[in-house]
Amino acid sequence: MTGRDFRGRLSRRARRAGVALSPDLTKGLEIYYRLLASWNRKINLTGMDLSVPSNEAFDRLLIEPLVAAGHCDSSVSRMLDVGSGGGSPAIPMALALVGTRLVMVEPKVRKSVFLVEATRELGLARAEVVNARVEELLTKPAMHEAEDLVTIRAVRLDTRLLVTLQALLKPNGWMFLFRGPGNQTHESVGPQFTWLATYPLLESLRSRLIVLQKVPVSLT
Repeated sequence: MTGRDFRGRLSRRARRAGVALSPDLTKGLEIYYRLLASWNRKINLTGMDLSVPSNEAFDRLLIEPLVAAGHCDSSVSRMLDVGSGGGSPAIPMALALVGTRLVMVEPKVRKSVFLVEATRELGLARAEVVNARVEELLTKPAMHEAEDLVTIRAVRLDTRLLVTLQALLKPNGWMFLFRGPGNQTHESVGPQFTWLATYPLLESLRSRLIVLQKVPVSLT
């Protein structure tokens, strides 16, 4: 696919979703997608076939994160992505939310190497890749209650993970859950979080964004 064809399809998919693309954002998304497709031939970064770009791949990997970014409050300056894998939704969101500090947590070494290369190619100076399980971040005091937003796709929530994320989020911090048609809108989130809203993401994917907020710990 030529650069012109890529940008044309990206523009059409974005317009269909009501997303505005700046020239810089378009350029960054193209660099990211092509890098992801190249590496995906060597290691399994995504189960999608990227050799022949499809509307589904554009929507899932690029457009859906941009729609989610539109639901971010202007106060979000720090974002942590759990199980980053091939970098979506984290990298497209970081490209859209210019200046936001991004931490991508990925336990698999080869995927972490890709993420480091992607951030270098894209010039994301405020992005960091942590090759670890998210629970290991609890040993870093500087990360306690440091994040404004946590993003999660294709990771199952359980009690241990919820406790970890509660410790990493600022009081009243947000969690974005990317969910498909097979997921329940209201998941069990325990006492650490409260449900704020559920937004449709893309009609083509029947996907939704579930927004949770950390419940501040009462000192009384």
